[in-house]
Amino acid sequence: MKQMRSTFVNWPAGLLYSYIVISVLSACGTTQAKTEAAPPAPLPVLQVSAIPATTFREYSATLEGRTNVEIRPQVEGILEKIFVDEGAFVKAGQPLFKINDRIYNEQQSNASALLQAAKANLDKAQVEVDRLAPLVKNNVVSDVQLKTAQANYEAAKAAVAQAQAQLGTTYINVGYTLMTAPVNGYIGRIPYKVGALVGRSEPQPLTVLSDVNEVYAYFSMSEPEFLKFKNETPGNNIAEKVKHLPEVSLKLADNSIYTEKGRIETMEGQFDKTMGAVSFRATFPNASGLLRSGNTGKVLLPEQFTDAVVVPTEATYEMQDKVMVFLVADSNKVTSVPISISGKSGNYYFIEKGVKAGQRIVYSGLDRLHEGTVIAPQQLSLDSLLKVRPL
Repeated sequence: MKQMRSTFVNWPAGLLYSYIVISVLSACGTTQAKTEAAPPAPLPVLQVSAIPATTFREYSATLEGRTNVEIRPQVEGILEKIFVDEGAFVKAGQPLFKINDRIYNEQQSNASALLQAAKANLDKAQVEVDRLAPLVKNNVVSDVQLKTAQANYEAAKAAVAQAQAQLGTTYINVGYTLMTAPVNGYIGRIPYKVGALVGRSEPQPLTVLSDVNEVYAYFSMSEPEFLKFKNETPGNNIAEKVKHLPEVSLKLADNSIYTEKGRIETMEGQFDKTMGAVSFRATFPNASGLLRSGNTGKVLLPEQFTDAVVVPTEATYEMQDKVMVFLVADSNKVTSVPISISGKSGNYYFIEKGVKAGQRIVYSGLDRLHEGTVIAPQQLSLDSLLKVRPL
């Protein structure tokens, strides 16, 4: 450094100035050359197309069997036998639970004895009426005695009817001690064990029997979605519009698609004020028993597009609450524009507004771009993408 300084000191002032100017100009010329030499970045560009496509609107759903029956005891007693296990399939009429019936058998015997006594009293009252009737006719006794005897007969007759009803009640109670399956279905959880005291006041049922030969998927549609359904689906009323809805699919909790298609059958009569939504019910066949009450999933309602503008999801990026793409102009400069999405299928968006068929967008390398960047377009075909990853 000392040697360089001494060299500059020995130079004439004019010569030193000329050296500095030449050095600066040389450096500027090198920088400008480098800037002009940097070519535009080659990036894949996709021409947007409008094609026929199907997208699916997803609605969270809960599943219930066609019939869910709570099995509850109708009489109180000790649970004596449990004939089934949790999760077992049972047929209608098959025994499920047995409550100890000794006390109810004794009540039945007592009621039977009371009936016999009531019948004996009835016969006695009939004999008295038969005895007094001819005597009154012959004016041997007054008719007051006959009327009294007839009243006693009617009372005895009512006592017989009451005893018969009591006996019938005991038969019913004895029958209640054996509980059978009212429908075909699967046994749920059994919270009680043999020896437990059970009765009608227990908060939990003995079990829940689910008939899942068909399952109901309940889902809700928001008010804007309902208005779209009402305005776009053919039919003179809601019932007809529901019938015109296409078959639906069911996405299970592991994102797999259930093999059977379902149909939307009914909707509730009013909106839930707190949720701002109305519930629909779709029915799915379930002969194999793969679906159970309590499962969750998503109902997939298909929506047909005759000329959908399709954009791959990787050609988009998010900025705040908007989804954006980079449009490529004729000068190969890129411009960022927001898009409105009407649906999604796999890795593709269906565009409602923002880009049109025939326009070009950057497919990848978006992190290297900013407004006005010039690129070297590498044309990419949507058909080739669809062959690798179909809608």
